[in-house]
Amino acid sequence: MKSEKSVSNANAPVCKAAWRKRLVSPLGVLSAIIFAAPALAADVTLKASHQFPGGKGDVRDEMVQMIAKDVAAAKVGLEIKVFPGSSLVKAQEQWKAMQTGQIDMSAFPLDYASGFHPQFGATLMPGLVKGHAHARRINDSAFMKDIKAIIEQGGVKVLADAWLAGAFAGKDKCIRKPEDAAGLKVRSAGATFAQMWAGAGASIVSIPSNEVYNALQQGVAQGTDTSTGSFVSFRLYEQLKCVTAPGDNALWFMYEPVLISKKAWNSLNDAQQKALMAASKKAEDYFESESKKLDDKMVETFKANKVEAITLTDAEAEAWRGVAQKTSYKQFAEKVPGGKELIEKALSVK
Repeated sequence: MKSEKSVSNANAPVCKAAWRKRLVSPLGVLSAIIFAAPALAADVTLKASHQFPGGKGDVRDEMVQMIAKDVAAAKVGLEIKVFPGSSLVKAQEQWKAMQTGQIDMSAFPLDYASGFHPQFGATLMPGLVKGHAHARRINDSAFMKDIKAIIEQGGVKVLADAWLAGAFAGKDKCIRKPEDAAGLKVRSAGATFAQMWAGAGASIVSIPSNEVYNALQQGVAQGTDTSTGSFVSFRLYEQLKCVTAPGDNALWFMYEPVLISKKAWNSLNDAQQKALMAASKKAEDYFESESKKLDDKMVETFKANKVEAITLTDAEAEAWRGVAQKTSYKQFAEKVPGGKELIEKALSVK
């Protein structure tokens, strides 16, 4: 009688042969292909959040929607779901939400994240960017290289650059000179402009742009500054008497890029990354072509709604810059690490 061990050994070659036969059978190969297919497709869905109205002609929403559409058309297994109007994350919480993985992408004023990185305040500094052509030159400067390095240190990557001109407006009167702001309750888009307003004698109301309408309506604010696009898309003309448009003496420019968390970026394969960058470049070019039109549209819309639209004279603009130099610039240089150097690099771009 053979031992149990010898019986087992005798059967071993038969079992191995049968296993090899199963591995190379057509059915086995077909099964392997079927089960591998989902992995090869590498389907990824990214969540993109922003605060601007969706489907209502806001160019910032259009920019993000364009990226989503073009990425889908590339058929690389990447989908971007867009959540406009702060429907997923509140406006000023989007930077943190990208870091925690709550969202993957966003388009928002970078200054909103200056609480995490105070250097971002330079991207909404009174009089730093003088016009749309100047903003394009700023994008290629040492100043923006430094800003983007800080963005990356925060775990985020820029997909598309975007600069918007802005304006300021009064609920009851025009705001031309610094003296016109004395005693007013003014909503300011960021700390650097708030410092300038305070230097002119205003008290500051700190809320995001999508809450300005109610603040003006309820008397919480009597004046505001924001982008020309937001003045229109949030229908602020319904609550204002006079708007000070950019004209030839723009004081207000804000950097509002399209961003992606580096964690989400690194989860994409090469084809997906290339498709996303191509779509982002196309959206950036579109935004640049539309940005100046936003200023003209604001003036036209306000006038059509019986709101006075004015621009600053050279002397009036210089008076505001004088207030900013003593307040916004001074505090930024003194309190922000590397602030003085950032300002100098930005001012060196002619």
